[in-house]
Amino acid sequence: MNTLIAVIEDEPDLAALVASHLRKEGFRVETFGDAERFLRFLQKKIPDLVLLDLMLPDMSGLDLCKTLKRTEEWRSIPVIMATAKAEETDKILGLELGADDYVTKPFSLKELAARMRAVLRRSELSEPPTVLEIGGGLVLDAERFQVRRDGIALDLTSTEFKILRLLASKKGRVFSREQILDELWGHDKIVLDRTVDVHIKNLREKLGPAGGLIKNIRGVGYKVEE
Repeated sequence: MNTLIAVIEDEPDLAALVASHLRKEGFRVETFGDAERFLRFLQKKIPDLVLLDLMLPDMSGLDLCKTLKRTEEWRSIPVIMATAKAEETDKILGLELGADDYVTKPFSLKELAARMRAVLRRSELSEPPTVLEIGGGLVLDAERFQVRRDGIALDLTSTEFKILRLLASKKGRVFSREQILDELWGHDKIVLDRTVDVHIKNLREKLGPAGGLIKNIRGVGYKVEE
């Protein structure tokens, strides 16, 4: 496997332990003790996935995740957040910022590797290039992985894009939360019930007035209806 994992963790012993296990699993690994060193590294090389600790000495993991997801050339890098905090609000916040998954310390190294493979499989999924027009003002370009509203590109995370593409691929069809989760993550991700709702909420806000095209069918799921 030639997959490069960036581990951003300020506890040297934990970083070394995680890196050692991931290398045994066949990954290439680079470790960073702070955000600044990692951001300098990004100028030279883009990793295939980032394991990001929430507590860093120079910047919070949440702020670093936000930076990644707001930067064009880094936006598509999958991010798994790792933290000692177990509160649901922290998990929801991480998802809102665009994190692809979330593990709570102490975590199983085998489970971590499995989650990484699941996230990588999702990010590698590709379908034939297609352009979808939604509601007259939205254009979804799968080849460019971009959504434009009235000609202006929107700043969507990869998960938001995939949800919109799924719903728009069959306009009028209602997708349950479980179907959306299965389509995006398969059966190898432990998710919160609110995961889909959080992403839909953020997606609607970014779409602006066009967000009303995404309908919530109470007790069932979501659909795109023009």
